[in-house]
Amino acid sequence: MFLDLNRLKAERIARKLQQKDVANELGWSVGKYTKIENGYSKLGSDDLAKIADVLGIEDMNIFFNFSVVKLERKLIKEVI
Repeated sequence: MFLDLNRLKAERIARKLQQKDVANELGWSVGKYTKIENGYSKLGSDDLAKIADVLGIEDMNIFFNFSVVKLERKLIKEVI
């Protein structure tokens, strides 16, 4: 199970919000939010829940990629 940060960004953009808008709603600095969205800072489940709340998303499963098969294929190709 992998967090899809591209989906996080897409959901924000779909709601016509800028990073600073989300950061302000969360009481975070823009830098903190930007680092999370770009994958430079880890995102815990509590913070993901807060972001989802700001974006009005009830089902956080949309942020996860459950396709382990693709990862396994990639790892096998790297070994071979």
